[in-house]
Amino acid sequence: MAERVLFVDDDPNILAGFRRQLHKLYEVHTAEGGQAGLELVVEGPPFAVIVADMNMPGIDGIQFLSQVKEISPNTVRMMLTGQSEMQVAAEAINEGSIFRFLSKPCPPSVLHSSLMAGIEQYRLITAEKELLEKTLGGSVKVLSDVLALTRTKSFGHAQRVKRLVGDLLSNLKVEKTWEMDVATMLSQIGCVTVPDEVLLKIYRCERVTEDEKRMFNSHPEIGADLIRTIPRLGDVARVIAYQEKGFDGSGVPEDTVTGDQIPLCSRLLKAALDFDKHIMSGCSQVDALQKMTRRSALYDPTVLKALRDVIAAQLVYEIKPIGIDRLKPGMILGADVRTAENALLIPKGHEITATLIWRLSNFAKIGMIPSEVSILVRTDGDPIEPTE
Repeated sequence: MAERVLFVDDDPNILAGFRRQLHKLYEVHTAEGGQAGLELVVEGPPFAVIVADMNMPGIDGIQFLSQVKEISPNTVRMMLTGQSEMQVAAEAINEGSIFRFLSKPCPPSVLHSSLMAGIEQYRLITAEKELLEKTLGGSVKVLSDVLALTRTKSFGHAQRVKRLVGDLLSNLKVEKTWEMDVATMLSQIGCVTVPDEVLLKIYRCERVTEDEKRMFNSHPEIGADLIRTIPRLGDVARVIAYQEKGFDGSGVPEDTVTGDQIPLCSRLLKAALDFDKHIMSGCSQVDALQKMTRRSALYDPTVLKALRDVIAAQLVYEIKPIGIDRLKPGMILGADVRTAENALLIPKGHEITATLIWRLSNFAKIGMIPSEVSILVRTDGDPIEPTE
């Protein structure tokens, strides 16, 4: 299948020439002027390569390609320039907006070879994206599923913390990266080596022995070691390694790293993890915040303030029942789901997934659980959904 290529110029004769030269080699599209070009970029499938004239009325070539970079960052961008515009074109390349510039008039052989180079670059970019989204995403999902199957409470803990970290990032107006997303998902993967009874003590904030404390304190480094075996996850491994590190330098790992030297996502995780542990131990949200404030040296002051703001906003939420047949992926459980024998099936705060709906439906059909569960809703009646 031919790659989509877009030529943008204010001269219809030049555009017609491009179509005649290249229509057998590429899927050629043309637009008269920058505004028409932007409309095609926004409305249609992505273009592999876009070639724009530098000197166009209204939106010039640099302005046009800069906007294309924002709308379709994977598209390879090229510019046609006259001799007098070479300095401007060079500056555009240095700014990172342009992959290559071509001199006018551009010989067909040069144009063709440049388009081939641009298409190859586009394929490399999209292949990289596919690697991250599919191959890497699949590896992360496997690890997450292992945690869900072997350590239900740790998985629920990680899910709640992931949502809270997302809220903190929004409050701090920090853009969430895929590394942050993966780190929060897999923050508890090292807990597969910690016995259940030890985890329960930790989550309930109960007294533990020195051996039990060492077991739990080892989980960040164990998790980081597991993650390091996956290519491209070095930064994620460092975040996981420092998730229990206090802002004052206390905690693990025992090194000289303190304050802003600790990765931002680790600082967010530290606050979110401790907050959720207090909630699991039976504290109210207000009591949990008060306990953390009394030990404020452990937390980045900016993160702790953001946590207070986020929790204050969440206090307007309430719990309402909903039929299992009305559940949708993304909803959040507002109360534990227990069997008729009062055994815990799914803890509150768990995010509803398609698989979980199927599981709950089957349990309800055989009478092991009620046909309704409780979910969190805002006071305006809308279900609470996880932060993207």
